[in-house]
Parts: sequence; structure tokens; C-alpha cells
Amino acid sequence: MDKAIYPGSFDPVTNGHLDIIKRCSEIVKELTVAVLENPRKKALFSVEERVEMLKRITAPFPNVTVDYFSGLLIDYAQKKNIFLIIKGLRAISDFEFEFQMALANRKLNPNIETLFMMTSNNYSYLSSSIVKEVASFGGDFSDLVPPEVYEMIKRKFSKSGCKKRSF
Repeated sequence: MDKAIYPGSFDPVTNGHLDIIKRCSEIVKELTVAVLENPRKKALFSVEERVEMLKRITAPFPNVTVDYFSGLLIDYAQKKNIFLIIKGLRAISDFEFEFQMALANRKLNPNIETLFMMTSNNYSYLSSSIVKEVASFGGDFSDLVPPEVYEMIKRKFSKSGCKKRSF
């Protein structure tokens, strides 16, 4: 496969996201990791901060680029001449939503396919929401995110005063 896009909100990036990125980078020639600017979600990190996180953790992968977009994924993919969307799945609940999105995307552009990639067992429970919850109460989330991201989350919660316990 030539090119693929792995979209998401990545607020923040987790080891589960990194797992999907690593595995995808091994099967496609070019992978674009694209941060969605989603107006329906209240993000902890700005789009610029999420792009920075992803650039730091994808630096070892020469075939991975990081970008951001707003609007329809299908429009962004077409503009970038990418015809394969990668979606990571953790559980059946993820599949239900992502399946609907894949069908809607196919309806909008039948030339773009969606590939579902199951997460590794180690990360099947992990989500950005869990990381934020643990971090907000001062819990140890160091093994849930890449080290570079860990420091950014620590700084964010120490600045916001959300920290309930010391890190």
C-alpha cells in the first residue's frame, strides 16, 4: 500500500495510538497522522500542542508525517490524494461507531477505503479520556503514554491547578 491516513483527536496521544502508528508505518509507504480539530469535543490540548506531541513521538519513523484538519475527513484525504483511512479499534463499542463512519465516508467517496486495525491487547482498555482522568487526580499514568507526552500532560495539569495529588 502506498499512502494511508490515521486520523484522530489525539488529546492526548497514548501508547495505544503509538502502537497503531508503529504498525501502520510498517505496512504503508507513507502514513499521515492527522489531528482532527473537532468542535464537538472540548480538548485539553490545542491542535498545535497535539501536532507537537505527535511530531515528537513519530520522529523515529521517516515515512510518517503529522498534519491537522477540520471539516470532513473524506475531503481532507481526497485533497491529500490518500485513499486509505486507518482506524484503530479497542472494543466492540469502537467498532459500532467507526463502522457507521466508514459507511458514511464510503457513501461520500466510494474511492476511499477504511481499514480497521485492532489494538494490541496491552492497550485494549486505554483511551485519551482515561489518561486525562488519571492525570487529573494525580495518578501514575507514566506507562500509558510516551515519555515526551507524559511531560506535556504533567505540565498541563500542574499549570491548570487540576492536580489533586503530587506527581
